[in-house]
Amino acid sequence: MKNLLLASTSTLHGSDYLDYLLPELQLHFENCKTVLFIPYARPSGISHEEYTQKTALTFAKININIKGIHEFEDAALAIQNAEGIFTGGGNTFLLVSQLYHYKIMITLKETLEKGTPYLGTSAGSNIAGLSMQTTNDMPIIYPPSFQTLGLIPFNLNVHFLDIDSQSTHMGESRETRINEFLQFNNFPVLGLKEGSWLEIKKGNIILKGSLSAKLFRKNQSPVEIAAETELSFIQ
Repeated sequence: MKNLLLASTSTLHGSDYLDYLLPELQLHFENCKTVLFIPYARPSGISHEEYTQKTALTFAKININIKGIHEFEDAALAIQNAEGIFTGGGNTFLLVSQLYHYKIMITLKETLEKGTPYLGTSAGSNIAGLSMQTTNDMPIIYPPSFQTLGLIPFNLNVHFLDIDSQSTHMGESRETRINEFLQFNNFPVLGLKEGSWLEIKKGNIILKGSLSAKLFRKNQSPVEIAAETELSFIQ
């Protein structure tokens, strides 16, 4: 059974990295002494080592060690042997490109489907969907495929923002971009706001946090989804 936490973001305004999720992570990884960190989406300006060290400092607060996947000679074996796995945020195009480059997309999917606890934030959550095509990121690199893990039967748009009726910004909204995607694709998209996450356990998909999410389907009006809603109906 899949055991996943898919968060819209790693950091909320006014708090430190992952702080708002730490109580959840302590429970989620309660049987893990060490979590394997995948830093391939790395934010601009930092190395895999620096990103891993940042993550290690946060997980130390809940007495969990972090090992970066780049520290292992065999990335696939590291995934298969991991007690828990965390894929951090950054650029989704870069992340997907690296997962294909190291030939571990399928290994990661198979491992997580067997129940290894997983945390994704931002780009690390994007890859849990059917494809990465609803990311907000710039295509800084061209991955071999847009297909991702398919651990949930829909796509995510993380960092989702509702249309601000008071804004003078004339560019496209997130809602407009998602509807553009649905002109050419026929699977649902869930707009996941910052501070929200999906908990996938025991065959259920539950929207967690205090905020609503927005569900988009082809040729249908968007639907507001309340926190604590079970989402297995989305197909």
